[in-house]
Amino acid sequence: MFMEMNNGRILTLYDLGRTALSVKCGLMKTLKQQRWGLVVAGSSVRYRKRVRMFDKITMKTQCVATDDKWFYLEQSMWVKGAPCSSVLIRAGVTSKEGIVPPSKVIEAAGEKEMSTDIPMWVQEWIDSELHRPWPPTSLDVTQQSQLQVGEQ
Repeated sequence: MFMEMNNGRILTLYDLGRTALSVKCGLMKTLKQQRWGLVVAGSSVRYRKRVRMFDKITMKTQCVATDDKWFYLEQSMWVKGAPCSSVLIRAGVTSKEGIVPPSKVIEAAGEKEMSTDIPMWVQEWIDSELHRPWPPTSLDVTQQSQLQVGEQ
């Protein structure tokens, strides 16, 4: 409608980028063998430049850290060498028993253990998520009424 990609389309492309990385590094094969699945448990996105219709994009995807439960993936989209957006994803591997520790996933894939060093900016995001209320706080009746009036 606006001749550019909206946030929903961009996140869908990032999903496809993670899938491509999973196939390329052999993770999908391991998931199939173990009957494991993938889950996204959080994300933080920065949008800085529009991606217009017919722009050719380059996407970069990499695992920047792991902890005892999650993989942290950084993805970015580029047009003509300029960064357009970036997302930090908290992702996990799931089994019938729950979340599979990354160390077990890496071992099952026959890969070398990753460095346990978490970049400061990733650690700060992890820490900030600990302060975010869950479950989400609900709006009181006054706030709900104001939103409904403003939405009409």
